[in-house]
Amino acid sequence: MLKIGITGGIGSGKTTVCKVFETMGIPVFYADTVARQIMLTDELLIAGVKNTFGAESYTAGGLLNNKYIAGIVFNHADELAKLNALIHPAVFRAFDKWVKQIPATVPYVLKEAALLFESGSYKMCDQNILVLAPAEVRLQRVMERDGLSAEQVKARMDKQLPDEEKIKLADYSIHNNETDSLIIQVNKLHELFLNRP
Repeated sequence: MLKIGITGGIGSGKTTVCKVFETMGIPVFYADTVARQIMLTDELLIAGVKNTFGAESYTAGGLLNNKYIAGIVFNHADELAKLNALIHPAVFRAFDKWVKQIPATVPYVLKEAALLFESGSYKMCDQNILVLAPAEVRLQRVMERDGLSAEQVKARMDKQLPDEEKIKLADYSIHNNETDSLIIQVNKLHELFLNRP
């Protein structure tokens, strides 16, 4: 079974692209959603977070103390790197476990992750897709979706690896620019993956 990574900058529409693949019967592993879930369920990860950032990283009820963690990692790249170094291996473990539960009849699966290239998890995939959209389109989408100002969105965009760097690492790209048909592009890749030897 092929493992296909899929990523794109904030507002590129990678989730929309994944939904199109899902309509074709392709299972999608949403790494960012899983990361939030395993922060509450993966004992190894929880222990690592507590050891690194203190017992107050979690509430008495076992919930992640988001405000406390954000206070430590926000604007501190080295602290954020420590947190990511704990989360990424746990997500890798969750992905491996998830893949084992997929029926062998499924030709390929997608792993959707915002930090696919930054985390190095693209190396665990057979092929990787990059979803691209013009910066101004992405900016508008995120402002509307999250109710953020242009400055807030630009700050988030600036923290991500530039598309020029991602293009060098991707095997395929999908242009979600509101002129090229997403369905045609997805279908083309779908056929390609189905017919891979």
